[in-house]
Amino acid sequence: MRNGVKAAVVGGVCVTLLSGAGYGLYNFASAMSGDSGTAAGVAPPRTGPPSGTEVQETTKAFFAAWEKGDAATAASYTNYPESAEALLTAYGQDAHIGKVRITPGTPDGDTVPFAVTATVSYDGASKPLSYRGTLTVVRGVTSHRALVDWRPSVVHPRLRQGDTLTTGKSSAPPIEAVDRTGKVLDREKYPSLGHLLDELRGRYGDKSGGRPSVELVIRHQASPDGSQAADTPLVTLAKGRPGRLPTTLSASVQAAAEAAVMKYPESSVAAVKPSTGEILAVANNRTDGFDAALLGERAPGSTMKIVSAAALIDNGLTTADGPAPCPPSAVWQSQTFQNLKGLAPDEHATLADSFARSCNTAFVKFADEVRPDSLTREAEDRFGLGRNDWQVGVPTFDGRVPASGGPDTAASLIGQGQVQMSPLNMASVTATAMTGAFRQPVIVPLSLDGREPARARGLAPGTVRQLRAMMNRTARSGTAATVMAGLGGDVGAKTGSAETDGAARSDSWFTGYRGDAAAAAMVQDGGHGVDAAGPIVATVLRNAG
Repeated sequence: MRNGVKAAVVGGVCVTLLSGAGYGLYNFASAMSGDSGTAAGVAPPRTGPPSGTEVQETTKAFFAAWEKGDAATAASYTNYPESAEALLTAYGQDAHIGKVRITPGTPDGDTVPFAVTATVSYDGASKPLSYRGTLTVVRGVTSHRALVDWRPSVVHPRLRQGDTLTTGKSSAPPIEAVDRTGKVLDREKYPSLGHLLDELRGRYGDKSGGRPSVELVIRHQASPDGSQAADTPLVTLAKGRPGRLPTTLSASVQAAAEAAVMKYPESSVAAVKPSTGEILAVANNRTDGFDAALLGERAPGSTMKIVSAAALIDNGLTTADGPAPCPPSAVWQSQTFQNLKGLAPDEHATLADSFARSCNTAFVKFADEVRPDSLTREAEDRFGLGRNDWQVGVPTFDGRVPASGGPDTAASLIGQGQVQMSPLNMASVTATAMTGAFRQPVIVPLSLDGREPARARGLAPGTVRQLRAMMNRTARSGTAATVMAGLGGDVGAKTGSAETDGAARSDSWFTGYRGDAAAAAMVQDGGHGVDAAGPIVATVLRNAG
């Protein structure tokens, strides 16, 4: 870690460190004296966490330089001065933020909360800016000074690595996104849609007939594949004219999804209309703000048994009424697989029995008979997964089901190993199982920009009948029965729990359909499928038709 020191003041005399920022004041003084030990009259370097006085003095000096717009001096009080100076310079110059006033709060050890008030001015227009932040003071590794532990969020809590601030004419006109009935979707009422609305504006603002605004925005770093995330607006100095953008979302279903995920931390849900592939709702409740509903990459656990069961049927290995014994354990290439605690073995079980009870060992036993690429081909050719070709209208993860050998062949059949899915992927899987046709999910009309959707063969009618019967049984009398109770009509479901390395509890997964709606949810560290993800899906389905 660099110490960030450009100059040090000792006894009122400024001593410039000629040998680089990484060489601390104490070492410099020792070298001058020719003594490898402590030089006479020079205090030994401080060690350990910064004292309360050091925390106060460092933050006071850092804030004072920041308020003055002296980026270089402010950066010298951090442990990464080059990065700090670049962002603090952009704060004043590119973002046109001035009249900065910073009010520190009461420190909590080495952490200091603070409040910022400032003014954003551009082309004759000005608007106030206010927000709260925190910083941490650490001990410099080589300088031994108390320094601000630098990260972009010190400047603004919504900044991440690679982000910067800029003010000017917006890169895309504002949009007024509307749901399928024409109801306006705003981020205040539907907070989960904030990121999504930014993406839609970035992609379709110039196609919606609006006029650009003048804004202070967060400009995000381009991703490794070269794609550029949409700017995040912070302050609008001069309003543009929003263009009207139609979406496939349903305001009522979205509201239900928002309320449902708020009951479970680290949760995400997506809902689609199986007859069309239109996305009805996307909601997340995550501390990191990540859109896991569309972009998450997690092992889906036993919800993957929908695809696995289809593969077994399509490859002629069994049928819904055919044998799929459920032993207490199963061994594949020296790896032992178990069922959930309390599940009684059944050596005479059918595939429908084992599916409804979510018996892992029944599926693992088929690892001897499937080819390493059987599940991959089923996922790609029948369910449209894993080919990275979905044209939803916003960025999505399209699932990953790699051809696997060794223990992963068995693990993949129960949604573990290298298999990765998002809630949107599993909602689409459920929609395909329900209708037999893969209809790529969309969130804005394909005609808006001439997108060509991904295509897949879909499922044979016989396979669809068997999958629907198994999912209906799971919803009515199997592992999903308690969650789906009270939902009338044609319903189906599948529960899942997925173990992840280092997690104390498994991820909770659940997917289901009712009428012309399919939904899937995932709750990280949520436990069994019915514990957390299940109630979310049931709430969404109850309000979707």
